[in-house]
Amino acid sequence: MRVFFIGFGQAGGKVVDMFMEQDKTHLFRAVVVNTARTDLLGLKQIPMKDRVLIGQTVVKGHGVGTDNALGAKVTRDEIDSIVTAIEGIGTHDIDAFVIVAGLGGGTGSGGTPVLAKHLKTLYDEPVYTIGIVPAPEEGRLYSYNAARSLTTLVNVADNTFIFDNAAWRKEGESIKTAYDRINDEIVRRFGVLFRAGEVGQGGVGEMVVDSSEIINTLRGGGITTVGFAKTEAISARQKQREGTLSSLLGGLRRKEGAEQQLLGDDRSAKILSLVRSAVLGRLTLPCNFHSATRALILLVGPPEEMDRKGVETARSWIEEQIEGEEIRSGDYPIRSNYIAAIVVLASVGDAPRIRDLLEMAKETKEELAKQKSDGRTMFDGGIEPLFEKDSENTS
Repeated sequence: MRVFFIGFGQAGGKVVDMFMEQDKTHLFRAVVVNTARTDLLGLKQIPMKDRVLIGQTVVKGHGVGTDNALGAKVTRDEIDSIVTAIEGIGTHDIDAFVIVAGLGGGTGSGGTPVLAKHLKTLYDEPVYTIGIVPAPEEGRLYSYNAARSLTTLVNVADNTFIFDNAAWRKEGESIKTAYDRINDEIVRRFGVLFRAGEVGQGGVGEMVVDSSEIINTLRGGGITTVGFAKTEAISARQKQREGTLSSLLGGLRRKEGAEQQLLGDDRSAKILSLVRSAVLGRLTLPCNFHSATRALILLVGPPEEMDRKGVETARSWIEEQIEGEEIRSGDYPIRSNYIAAIVVLASVGDAPRIRDLLEMAKETKEELAKQKSDGRTMFDGGIEPLFEKDSENTS
Protein backbone atom coordinates (compact mmCIF):
# COMPACT_ATOMS: atom_id res chain seq x y z
CA MET A 1 0.00 0.00 0.00
CA ARG A 2 1.44 3.33 -1.03
CA VAL A 3 0.83 5.76 1.80
CA PHE A 4 1.40 9.49 2.00
CA PHE A 5 2.06 10.31 5.65
CA ILE A 6 1.56 13.74 7.15
CA GLY A 7 3.03 14.14 10.62
CA PHE A 8 1.18 16.92 12.42
CA GLY A 9 2.66 18.43 15.59
CA GLN A 10 5.47 17.11 17.75
CA ALA A 11 4.23 13.54 18.33
CA GLY A 12 3.01 13.09 14.76
CA GLY A 13 6.30 14.35 13.34
CA LYS A 14 8.36 11.93 15.44
CA VAL A 15 6.21 8.95 14.48
CA VAL A 16 6.32 9.75 10.77
CA ASP A 17 10.09 10.24 11.01
CA MET A 18 10.28 6.68 12.39
CA PHE A 19 8.04 5.37 9.60
CA MET A 20 10.43 6.76 7.03
CA GLU A 21 13.47 5.42 8.87
CA GLN A 22 12.07 1.89 8.68
CA ASP A 23 10.73 2.14 5.13
CA LYS A 24 13.29 0.04 3.29
CA THR A 25 10.98 -0.56 0.31
CA HIS A 26 10.35 3.14 -0.42
CA LEU A 27 6.58 2.72 -0.39
CA PHE A 28 5.96 5.72 1.83
CA ARG A 29 6.11 9.47 1.26
CA ALA A 30 5.89 12.09 3.94
CA VAL A 31 5.75 15.70 5.01
CA VAL A 32 5.68 17.00 8.58
CA VAL A 33 3.88 20.11 9.78
CA ASN A 34 4.40 22.05 13.00
CA THR A 35 4.12 25.47 14.59
CA ALA A 36 7.32 24.87 16.63
CA ARG A 37 10.61 25.27 14.78
CA THR A 38 12.68 23.26 17.28
CA ASP A 39 10.44 20.20 16.85
CA LEU A 40 10.98 20.26 13.10
CA LEU A 41 14.74 20.65 13.49
CA GLY A 42 14.89 17.62 15.78
CA LEU A 43 13.78 15.17 13.07
CA LYS A 44 16.30 12.91 11.37
CA GLN A 45 14.80 11.31 8.26
CA ILE A 46 12.50 13.91 6.71
CA PRO A 47 14.31 16.24 4.24
CA MET A 48 14.29 19.89 5.28
CA LYS A 49 12.23 20.84 2.22
CA ASP A 50 9.46 18.53 3.45
CA ARG A 51 9.23 20.12 6.91
CA VAL A 52 6.52 22.79 6.94
CA LEU A 53 6.55 25.49 9.60
CA ILE A 54 3.20 27.24 9.94
CA GLY A 55 2.02 30.11 12.12
CA GLN A 56 5.27 32.08 12.11
CA THR A 57 3.53 35.43 12.04
CA VAL A 58 1.36 34.43 15.01
CA VAL A 59 3.56 32.35 17.34
CA LYS A 60 7.03 33.13 15.89
CA GLY A 61 7.98 29.46 15.59
CA HIS A 62 7.40 28.73 19.28
CA GLY A 63 4.29 26.55 18.92
CA VAL A 64 0.68 27.15 19.98
CA GLY A 65 1.02 25.43 23.35
CA THR A 66 -2.20 23.65 24.26
CA ASP A 67 -4.46 26.00 22.32
CA ASN A 68 -5.93 23.73 19.67
CA ALA A 69 -8.39 26.41 18.55
CA LEU A 70 -5.36 28.46 17.56
CA GLY A 71 -3.80 25.39 15.98
CA ALA A 72 -6.94 24.98 13.85
CA LYS A 73 -6.97 28.65 12.84
CA VAL A 74 -3.30 28.66 11.85
CA THR A 75 -3.83 25.52 9.77
CA ARG A 76 -6.83 27.03 7.98
CA ASP A 77 -4.89 30.20 7.26
CA GLU A 78 -1.88 28.34 5.85
CA ILE A 79 -3.47 25.26 4.34
CA ASP A 80 -2.14 26.15 0.89
CA SER A 81 1.50 25.90 2.05
CA ILE A 82 0.82 22.39 3.38
CA VAL A 83 -0.83 21.29 0.13
CA THR A 84 2.05 22.80 -1.87
CA ALA A 85 4.53 20.69 0.12
CA ILE A 86 2.43 17.57 -0.49
CA GLU A 87 2.18 18.27 -4.21
CA GLY A 88 5.92 18.94 -4.33
CA ILE A 89 6.51 15.29 -3.46
CA GLY A 90 3.72 13.97 -5.69
CA THR A 91 0.45 12.13 -5.14
CA HIS A 92 -0.24 10.53 -8.52
CA ASP A 93 0.07 6.88 -7.49
CA ILE A 94 -0.69 6.83 -3.76
CA ASP A 95 -3.44 4.67 -2.24
CA ALA A 96 -4.24 6.77 0.85
CA PHE A 97 -3.26 9.70 3.03
CA VAL A 98 -2.52 9.01 6.70
CA ILE A 99 -2.28 11.95 9.10
CA VAL A 100 -0.50 11.12 12.36
CA ALA A 101 -0.92 13.37 15.39
CA GLY A 102 -0.94 13.50 19.14
CA LEU A 103 -4.41 14.74 20.09
CA GLY A 104 -3.53 16.27 23.45
CA GLY A 105 -1.53 19.32 22.41
CA GLY A 106 -2.48 22.26 20.25
CA THR A 107 -0.96 21.90 16.79
CA GLY A 108 -1.80 18.27 16.04
CA SER A 109 -5.20 18.16 17.70
CA GLY A 110 -6.27 21.45 16.17
CA GLY A 111 -4.77 21.13 12.71
CA THR A 112 -5.44 17.48 11.89
CA PRO A 113 -9.22 17.76 11.44
CA VAL A 114 -8.78 20.89 9.33
CA LEU A 115 -6.25 19.20 7.05
CA ALA A 116 -8.25 15.95 6.80
CA LYS A 117 -11.34 17.87 5.72
CA HIS A 118 -9.38 19.87 3.16
CA LEU A 119 -7.61 16.85 1.65
CA LYS A 120 -10.95 15.15 1.10
CA THR A 121 -12.11 18.07 -1.03
CA LEU A 122 -8.97 17.86 -3.20
CA TYR A 123 -8.30 14.15 -3.66
CA ASP A 124 -10.22 10.95 -4.33
CA GLU A 125 -7.94 8.83 -2.13
CA PRO A 126 -9.17 8.06 1.41
CA VAL A 127 -7.86 10.14 4.29
CA TYR A 128 -7.13 8.22 7.49
CA THR A 129 -5.77 9.47 10.78
CA ILE A 130 -3.73 7.85 13.54
CA GLY A 131 -4.69 9.76 16.67
CA ILE A 132 -2.57 9.33 19.80
CA VAL A 133 -4.78 9.88 22.86
CA PRO A 134 -3.11 11.22 26.03
CA ALA A 135 -3.21 9.29 29.30
CA PRO A 136 -5.32 10.88 32.07
CA GLU A 137 -2.21 11.66 34.12
CA GLU A 138 -0.97 13.90 31.32
CA GLY A 139 -3.57 16.44 32.44
CA ARG A 140 -7.24 17.26 32.03
CA LEU A 141 -6.55 19.96 29.46
CA TYR A 142 -4.81 17.43 27.19
CA SER A 143 -7.78 15.07 27.52
CA TYR A 144 -10.11 17.97 26.76
CA ASN A 145 -8.17 18.80 23.61
CA ALA A 146 -8.23 15.16 22.52
CA ALA A 147 -11.99 14.89 22.99
CA ARG A 148 -12.64 18.08 21.02
CA SER A 149 -10.38 16.92 18.22
CA LEU A 150 -11.84 13.40 18.10
CA THR A 151 -15.40 14.69 17.96
CA THR A 152 -14.49 16.46 14.74
CA LEU A 153 -12.13 13.84 13.31
CA VAL A 154 -14.62 10.99 13.28
CA ASN A 155 -16.90 13.15 11.13
CA VAL A 156 -14.32 14.27 8.57
CA ALA A 157 -11.74 11.46 8.22
CA ASP A 158 -12.52 8.22 6.38
CA ASN A 159 -11.42 6.33 9.49
CA THR A 160 -9.51 7.12 12.67
CA PHE A 161 -7.08 4.67 14.23
CA ILE A 162 -6.68 5.32 17.95
CA PHE A 163 -3.56 4.64 19.98
CA ASP A 164 -4.24 5.13 23.68
CA ASN A 165 -1.22 6.16 25.74
CA ALA A 166 -3.02 5.11 28.93
CA ALA A 167 -2.94 1.46 27.85
CA TRP A 168 0.77 1.51 27.05
CA ARG A 169 2.42 3.64 29.73
CA LYS A 170 4.29 1.61 32.36
CA GLU A 171 4.22 2.62 36.00
CA GLY A 172 7.34 4.52 37.00
CA GLU A 173 8.50 4.93 33.41
CA SER A 174 9.89 8.32 32.39
CA ILE A 175 7.90 10.30 29.86
CA LYS A 176 10.67 10.25 27.25
CA THR A 177 11.21 6.50 27.57
CA ALA A 178 7.45 5.88 27.42
CA TYR A 179 6.95 8.03 24.33
CA ASP A 180 9.90 6.47 22.49
CA ARG A 181 8.59 2.98 23.21
CA ILE A 182 5.01 3.92 22.31
CA ASN A 183 6.14 5.46 19.02
CA ASP A 184 7.99 2.24 18.22
CA GLU A 185 4.84 0.22 18.93
CA ILE A 186 2.84 2.44 16.57
CA VAL A 187 5.35 2.14 13.75
CA ARG A 188 5.72 -1.62 14.19
CA ARG A 189 2.00 -2.28 13.80
CA PHE A 190 1.05 0.20 11.14
CA GLY A 191 4.29 -0.11 9.19
CA VAL A 192 3.62 -3.80 8.55
CA LEU A 193 -0.09 -3.22 7.88
CA PHE A 194 0.54 -0.52 5.29
CA ARG A 195 3.22 -2.57 3.54
CA ALA A 196 0.80 -5.47 2.99
CA GLY A 197 0.24 -6.49 -0.60
CA GLU A 198 3.63 -5.31 -1.83
CA VAL A 199 6.16 -7.83 -3.06
CA GLY A 200 8.77 -8.40 -0.36
CA GLN A 201 11.76 -10.68 0.03
CA GLY A 202 9.39 -13.56 0.73
CA GLY A 203 7.57 -13.20 -2.59
CA VAL A 204 3.86 -12.83 -3.25
CA GLY A 205 1.46 -14.17 -0.65
CA GLU A 206 -0.88 -17.05 -1.36
CA MET A 207 -3.79 -15.09 0.16
CA VAL A 208 -2.86 -11.50 -0.70
CA VAL A 209 -4.11 -8.55 1.36
CA ASP A 210 -3.75 -5.57 -0.96
CA SER A 211 -4.64 -1.91 -0.57
CA SER A 212 -8.23 -2.44 -1.68
CA GLU A 213 -8.78 -4.97 1.12
CA ILE A 214 -7.55 -2.46 3.70
CA ILE A 215 -9.61 0.37 2.21
CA ASN A 216 -12.78 -1.75 2.13
CA THR A 217 -12.25 -2.78 5.75
CA LEU A 218 -11.99 0.87 6.81
CA ARG A 219 -14.75 2.28 4.63
CA GLY A 220 -17.31 2.30 7.47
CA GLY A 221 -15.56 5.24 9.15
CA GLY A 222 -15.54 5.84 12.89
CA ILE A 223 -12.89 4.54 15.27
CA THR A 224 -10.61 1.56 14.67
CA THR A 225 -8.27 -0.42 16.91
CA VAL A 226 -5.44 -2.78 15.97
CA GLY A 227 -4.15 -5.92 17.69
CA PHE A 228 -0.70 -7.44 17.27
CA ALA A 229 0.98 -10.67 18.37
CA LYS A 230 4.31 -12.22 17.46
CA THR A 231 6.13 -15.49 18.07
CA GLU A 232 9.27 -17.26 16.95
CA ALA A 233 9.02 -19.11 13.66
CA ILE A 234 10.37 -22.60 13.15
CA SER A 235 10.33 -23.36 9.46
CA ALA A 236 8.86 -26.55 8.12
CA ARG A 237 12.25 -27.44 6.69
CA GLN A 238 13.91 -27.06 10.08
CA LYS A 239 11.19 -29.12 11.71
CA GLN A 240 11.69 -31.81 9.10
CA ARG A 241 15.40 -31.92 9.87
CA GLU A 242 14.72 -32.06 13.58
CA GLY A 243 12.11 -34.76 13.05
CA THR A 244 14.48 -36.79 10.87
CA LEU A 245 17.30 -36.50 13.40
CA SER A 246 14.99 -37.52 16.21
CA SER A 247 13.85 -40.50 14.21
CA LEU A 248 17.39 -41.62 13.48
CA LEU A 249 18.40 -41.32 17.10
CA GLY A 250 15.38 -43.25 18.21
CA GLY A 251 15.62 -45.80 15.48
CA LEU A 252 12.17 -44.84 14.18
CA ARG A 253 10.97 -43.21 10.97
CA ARG A 254 7.60 -41.72 10.46
CA LYS A 255 5.94 -41.75 7.10
CA GLU A 256 6.41 -38.54 5.15
CA GLY A 257 2.68 -37.96 4.75
CA ALA A 258 2.02 -38.25 8.46
CA GLU A 259 4.94 -35.90 9.23
CA GLN A 260 3.65 -33.28 6.83
CA GLN A 261 0.18 -33.54 8.35
CA LEU A 262 1.62 -32.99 11.81
CA LEU A 263 3.57 -29.95 10.62
CA GLY A 264 0.47 -28.54 8.97
CA ASP A 265 -1.61 -28.99 12.09
CA ASP A 266 1.10 -27.26 14.13
CA ARG A 267 1.17 -24.28 11.78
CA SER A 268 -2.61 -24.00 11.87
CA ALA A 269 -2.68 -24.07 15.66
CA LYS A 270 0.07 -21.43 15.83
CA ILE A 271 -1.83 -19.08 13.52
CA LEU A 272 -5.07 -19.42 15.47
CA SER A 273 -3.21 -18.85 18.73
CA LEU A 274 -1.53 -15.72 17.33
CA VAL A 275 -4.78 -14.22 16.09
CA ARG A 276 -6.47 -14.89 19.43
CA SER A 277 -3.52 -13.28 21.25
CA ALA A 278 -3.67 -10.23 18.97
CA VAL A 279 -7.35 -9.66 19.77
CA LEU A 280 -7.34 -10.62 23.44
CA GLY A 281 -4.05 -8.86 24.26
CA ARG A 282 -3.34 -5.14 24.26
CA LEU A 283 -5.15 -3.38 21.44
CA THR A 284 -4.08 0.09 20.33
CA LEU A 285 -7.40 1.18 21.85
CA PRO A 286 -8.76 -1.12 24.60
CA CYS A 287 -12.44 -1.60 23.83
CA ASN A 288 -15.27 -4.04 23.53
CA PHE A 289 -13.90 -5.70 20.39
CA HIS A 290 -17.17 -7.58 19.91
CA SER A 291 -18.69 -4.26 18.75
CA ALA A 292 -16.45 -4.05 15.64
CA THR A 293 -18.35 -4.05 12.35
CA ARG A 294 -15.45 -5.21 10.13
CA ALA A 295 -12.17 -7.00 10.61
CA LEU A 296 -8.99 -7.78 8.72
CA ILE A 297 -6.46 -10.50 9.60
CA LEU A 298 -2.91 -10.19 8.27
CA LEU A 299 -0.31 -12.92 8.84
CA VAL A 300 3.33 -11.94 8.41
CA GLY A 301 6.29 -14.32 8.32
CA PRO A 302 8.23 -16.90 6.29
CA PRO A 303 6.24 -18.33 3.34
CA GLU A 304 6.58 -21.88 4.69
CA GLU A 305 4.87 -20.80 7.92
CA MET A 306 1.75 -19.55 6.15
CA ASP A 307 -1.13 -22.00 6.30
CA ARG A 308 -4.50 -21.59 4.60
CA LYS A 309 -6.27 -23.87 7.04
CA GLY A 310 -4.91 -21.85 9.96
CA VAL A 311 -6.06 -18.56 8.41
CA GLU A 312 -9.52 -19.95 7.71
CA THR A 313 -9.81 -21.26 11.26
CA ALA A 314 -8.74 -17.90 12.67
CA ARG A 315 -11.19 -16.13 10.38
CA SER A 316 -14.02 -18.33 11.63
CA TRP A 317 -13.07 -17.49 15.21
CA ILE A 318 -13.18 -13.74 14.43
CA GLU A 319 -16.58 -14.17 12.77
CA GLU A 320 -17.90 -15.61 16.02
CA GLN A 321 -16.48 -12.72 18.06
CA ILE A 322 -17.59 -9.52 16.30
CA GLU A 323 -20.96 -8.06 15.42
CA GLY A 324 -20.12 -7.48 11.77
CA GLU A 325 -19.88 -10.12 9.09
CA GLU A 326 -17.19 -8.58 6.88
CA ILE A 327 -13.89 -10.31 7.66
CA ARG A 328 -10.95 -10.21 5.29
CA SER A 329 -7.74 -12.17 5.67
CA GLY A 330 -4.46 -12.91 3.99
CA ASP A 331 -0.71 -13.19 4.32
CA TYR A 332 2.37 -11.09 3.72
CA PRO A 333 5.38 -13.41 3.30
CA ILE A 334 8.75 -12.06 4.40
CA ARG A 335 12.06 -13.67 5.26
CA SER A 336 12.17 -13.51 9.03
CA ASN A 337 12.69 -15.60 12.14
CA TYR A 338 9.23 -14.72 13.45
CA ILE A 339 5.58 -14.96 12.50
CA ALA A 340 3.16 -12.20 13.47
CA ALA A 341 -0.56 -11.55 13.33
CA ILE A 342 -2.11 -8.12 12.87
CA VAL A 343 -5.86 -7.83 13.40
CA VAL A 344 -7.69 -4.66 12.40
CA LEU A 345 -11.01 -4.23 14.21
CA ALA A 346 -12.79 -1.48 12.33
CA SER A 347 -15.60 0.89 13.25
CA VAL A 348 -15.77 -0.10 16.90
CA GLY A 349 -19.05 0.86 18.56
CA ASP A 350 -18.17 0.46 22.24
CA ALA A 351 -14.99 2.01 23.62
CA PRO A 352 -15.19 2.85 27.36
CA ARG A 353 -11.95 4.84 27.18
CA ILE A 354 -13.45 7.18 24.59
CA ARG A 355 -16.63 7.55 26.63
CA ASP A 356 -14.55 8.45 29.68
CA LEU A 357 -12.56 10.94 27.61
CA LEU A 358 -15.71 12.66 26.37
CA GLU A 359 -17.16 12.76 29.88
CA MET A 360 -13.97 14.31 31.22
CA ALA A 361 -14.07 16.87 28.41
CA LYS A 362 -17.64 17.77 29.28
CA GLU A 363 -16.70 18.36 32.93
CA THR A 364 -13.63 20.36 31.92
CA LYS A 365 -15.68 22.49 29.54
CA GLU A 366 -18.13 23.32 32.35
CA GLU A 367 -15.24 24.19 34.65
CA LEU A 368 -13.66 26.39 32.01
CA ALA A 369 -16.94 28.17 31.44
CA LYS A 370 -17.24 28.85 35.17
CA GLN A 371 -13.67 30.13 35.30
CA LYS A 372 -14.32 32.42 32.36
CA SER A 373 -17.41 33.84 34.03
CA ASP A 374 -15.29 34.46 37.12
CA GLY A 375 -12.63 36.16 35.03
CA ARG A 376 -10.19 33.20 35.25
CA THR A 377 -9.18 31.11 32.23
CA MET A 378 -6.91 28.11 31.74
CA PHE A 379 -6.16 29.10 28.18
CA ASP A 380 -7.42 31.57 25.59
CA GLY A 381 -10.53 30.52 23.67
CA GLY A 382 -10.75 27.29 25.62
CA ILE A 383 -14.47 26.84 26.04
CA GLU A 384 -15.55 27.05 22.42
CA PRO A 385 -16.34 23.71 20.71
CA LEU A 386 -13.59 23.06 18.19
CA PHE A 387 -14.49 24.24 14.66
CA GLU A 388 -18.02 25.31 15.62
CA LYS A 389 -17.76 28.41 13.46
CA ASP A 390 -16.02 26.49 10.71
CA SER A 391 -18.76 23.86 10.60
CA GLU A 392 -21.44 26.55 10.43
CA ASN A 393 -19.78 28.19 7.45
CA THR A 394 -19.04 25.03 5.50
CA SER A 395 -22.12 22.86 5.93
